[in-house]
Amino acid sequence: MSSERLIYLPLGGAGEIGMNAYVYGYGAPDKERYILVDLGVAFPDMDGTPGVDLIMPDIAWLRERADRLDAIFVTHAHEDHIGAVAHCYGDLGAPVYARPFTANIARRKMEEHGQPEDAVITAMPWPEQVSVGPFKVGFLPMSHSIPESAGLVIDSPTGRVVHSGDFKLDPTPIVGEAFDPDLWTEVSKPGVKALVCDSTNVFSQHPGRSEIEVAPEITKLVSGASGMVVATTFASNVARVKSLAEAGERAGRSVVLLGRAMRRMIEASMETGVLTDFPKVISPEEARDIPRDHVMLIVTGSQGERRAASAQLARGKYRGLELKQGDLFLFSSKTIPGNEKGVIRIINQLSEKGVDVVDDSSGLYHVSGHANRPDLERLHGIVDPQMVIPMHGEHRHLREHTKLAESNGRTGIVAVNGMMLDLSGNAPKVAEYIETGRTYLDGSTKIGAMDGVVRDRIRMALNGHVTVTVILDEEDEPLGEPWCDTMGLAETGNSKAALVEILEADLNQFLMRSGDKTRKDDDKLEEALRRIVRQTSQAEIGKKPEVTVVISRMR
Repeated sequence: MSSERLIYLPLGGAGEIGMNAYVYGYGAPDKERYILVDLGVAFPDMDGTPGVDLIMPDIAWLRERADRLDAIFVTHAHEDHIGAVAHCYGDLGAPVYARPFTANIARRKMEEHGQPEDAVITAMPWPEQVSVGPFKVGFLPMSHSIPESAGLVIDSPTGRVVHSGDFKLDPTPIVGEAFDPDLWTEVSKPGVKALVCDSTNVFSQHPGRSEIEVAPEITKLVSGASGMVVATTFASNVARVKSLAEAGERAGRSVVLLGRAMRRMIEASMETGVLTDFPKVISPEEARDIPRDHVMLIVTGSQGERRAASAQLARGKYRGLELKQGDLFLFSSKTIPGNEKGVIRIINQLSEKGVDVVDDSSGLYHVSGHANRPDLERLHGIVDPQMVIPMHGEHRHLREHTKLAESNGRTGIVAVNGMMLDLSGNAPKVAEYIETGRTYLDGSTKIGAMDGVVRDRIRMALNGHVTVTVILDEEDEPLGEPWCDTMGLAETGNSKAALVEILEADLNQFLMRSGDKTRKDDDKLEEALRRIVRQTSQAEIGKKPEVTVVISRMR
């Protein structure tokens, strides 16, 4: 029996949607050579991660083994698959392989973050393969909601693995390659050990719809509009942006692209040949001089992002453009769970302006980029793997996908982040568990999720903050009274007096009666002052604030 093994280890994306990072390795235990598939981000929210800019997988385990990491393969250019590559490149240092459109986006990110653009290597689609360490990897074209998505064919000495990437079975995607069942059948003929497969829409019972179904409905809606038309969608959904722009053009409207991400995606598409034609666009300045009923804006911010063009237009003017009563605003997108508040806020702000809002509740103006349950079943049948390993989904998605595989007589396993699987045999088995977590990009610094920074920020947001300053002389006697500064707390409490004055009086009273032993010991004194502030605040305003004590001694 060979001592070498083929392993699969998700560091992100298995048990959650977003932050994808999947390690494959081959070799003797603890001496494997590795490749990493995708390295993405998740996005913060004010409830759980206030002030954080991005959330990335914790790659500590892989960073310790970076000398054995031969390559990073990026399946497509969505942020949850590519967003952390430039941030983590300095820790990993491995070459990054991607198809031309994805490589274009990756190089822009590397440049922005001061990393070498030539670390990104453009790979061509199957049948070409890249040889790295013990692996040969090929990019297998697949339709999705962004151009040039690909599954990966990963060949190792112990067999072939197919990593689906994000996908849908779309025969008419408008932009990018259609799903080619013959190609996937051909690739699967030699036998596939494992299909590692997207689980996002496993609960959707109907076959997925094609992107081409959306365009006529959008055209009909735009043609019937009387005022200015604004539409928002995911900037990366180039096919949808093209359909929206063409609908505007057919209706005799001049098209404006608003938002850096929107322009960047269209530019990358044109540069790489993904798009060969796109309606002429004009600048916001030019649009101001055109009658409203001859203008269509295509804008970023479909998920309610506060700084995106949608939110700024909803609040007031943006780039000199303003929405008015009778205008039409179309959400040609699905609201990702967790983003509902931001989207509803924009819809209400638009409603207050008298703008008519159309969302996707009708199902006419958006189709998903992910395979539904019958499509997953169809891919299982085409690839016919020994085992199905669900990925890209919350735990409930992974579990349901495993059940789906098993209902058709296939071996499946729920593998969450940190669970290393040995795929060497005829069924997956758990080899070991790796500690995984999250890394936050907080401003320009990376911090661990367990470092306490965000926890302290949440506690201050919930409870407010008090700074206590005390000065002691050479004899450890108070010099004057202590004073307090408060943030995020009510100014007066139950006593109808200023909270600061009550706090300072209670603290001074304590200092006057405290003994030498307490006043000589900074730790004891600090703890006592903190306790008094929290007790007094609780009695006055029903809050126990975070407290910082500053003790200055005259020596």
